[in-house]
Amino acid sequence: MNTLNTLIYVLIFVAALFLGFILARFVQRKKIGEYEKIGKKILEDAKKEADVLIREASIQAKDVAIQAKSELEQEIKARRLELQNTEKRLSQKESNLDKKIDVIDKKEDELSRKEREIINKQTYFDNKIKEYDSLLGKERERLEKISGLTSEDAKKMLMQMMENEAKYEALKICKKIEEEAREKADKKAKEIIALSIQRYAGDYVGEDTVSSVSLPNEEMKGRIIGREGRNIRALEAATGVDIIIDDTPEAVILSCFNPIRREVAKIAIGRLISDGRIHPARIEEIVSKVAEEMEEKLKEAGEQAVFDLGVHNVHPELVKLLGRLKFRSSYAQNVYQHSLEVAFICGVIASELRLNVKEAKRAGLLHDIGKAVDHEIEGSHAFIGADLAKKYGEHEAIVHAILAHHEDVETVSLLDVIVQASDALSGARPGARREMLETYIKRLEELERIANSFQGVEKSYAIQAGREIRIVVNSEKISDEAIYMLSKDIAKKIETDLSYPGQIKIVVIRETRAVEYAK
Repeated sequence: MNTLNTLIYVLIFVAALFLGFILARFVQRKKIGEYEKIGKKILEDAKKEADVLIREASIQAKDVAIQAKSELEQEIKARRLELQNTEKRLSQKESNLDKKIDVIDKKEDELSRKEREIINKQTYFDNKIKEYDSLLGKERERLEKISGLTSEDAKKMLMQMMENEAKYEALKICKKIEEEAREKADKKAKEIIALSIQRYAGDYVGEDTVSSVSLPNEEMKGRIIGREGRNIRALEAATGVDIIIDDTPEAVILSCFNPIRREVAKIAIGRLISDGRIHPARIEEIVSKVAEEMEEKLKEAGEQAVFDLGVHNVHPELVKLLGRLKFRSSYAQNVYQHSLEVAFICGVIASELRLNVKEAKRAGLLHDIGKAVDHEIEGSHAFIGADLAKKYGEHEAIVHAILAHHEDVETVSLLDVIVQASDALSGARPGARREMLETYIKRLEELERIANSFQGVEKSYAIQAGREIRIVVNSEKISDEAIYMLSKDIAKKIETDLSYPGQIKIVVIRETRAVEYAK
């Protein structure tokens, strides 16, 4: 029974599947038919729409063609009109050119006529010049016979007379111009210089090539020398200074051309004496420590100078070199103090002349920077200083002022002249520098010799420590106008032949004396 039921269920299931399959095929065919109808309809619609678009495109193409044809016709008309106008302008220009050519032809004919006239006149004048030269030659020969002078001699005599007259007139004009300029400038210059000097007061320290170290007793000399001289050899090797121990009581002499080494040796020996431990190892330690401290002191001295003058952005190496100037002297004048004074005077003069005060102070401070190393580098300290300033980024005007402050090169700006004047003021004022007696006397003798070498000079006297020379001339040989030129010639000769600090005043005196005796 169960088997029969199962079989019935299976048959029913199979029948259901078959019916479902047949139904699905029927539905599928029906949908395919509908899709075909829809596709046919879409194709028909597309064909209709395509026909419409083709017709519209054809119409638009015809419109565009018509419009393009119209525009082309208008453009052709415009071109034709433009060509017609161009033809008219060309024809008008052609007619104008024809007229101008006619005018030019007429002018050429006229120029040819004038050229012929000029040639005729030139020929006429050439003939006249020949006649004039012939007559002039005859007259010259007649004049030479009458005067007894050749034309060359007469020409030289005339030129000499004209030269003397021109020189005389030039002297009068020069004297007048210089007197007028001096009246205006002399007073102002004196005021500026006096103000510069009055507003600065400096202390000066004389530096020599030797220094002395005081000892507490004579026994200390033996300790400095050491066993078999080892201590003194160690000191000399470490400092680079010659140590002289002689009969001078309780003192040791240090000799060295380098003042910084000498100062390091002096301080080191003083510390060794205070410490009491004097042996080679200790000597090297103390000298090394003092050298480091000295470098710091030099830097501080340079920074102090820069700070006091208000000069900023100076290269650190230049600052160190400024500090080295503290131990450098020139003509017994401390170069560090001299540089500060020159910088101050430059600033005062620049302020009076309404120039850049900071730039003037900077140039004055650095003008002798070459002296910090001139014992190590060959050449003039001006050139060395200029090279150093250029190397460490100083402005071109500062470099040239350093280079020109001893007139090694020509001055090109007011700054150069200000530095020169300030340097001369600082070095030439009384008491600033010392000179040896022999040098001083020799300079005075040279001054008088140069003055006496000029024709017409009777006597000459060097006075005011060589700052002025007074010259008495023969009144019969030298005129009042000629003394003006004589003073200039003597000044040039002195500038060329002598080396001297500051400036020298040349005074030429001419007087006429009438002497009679009552009997």
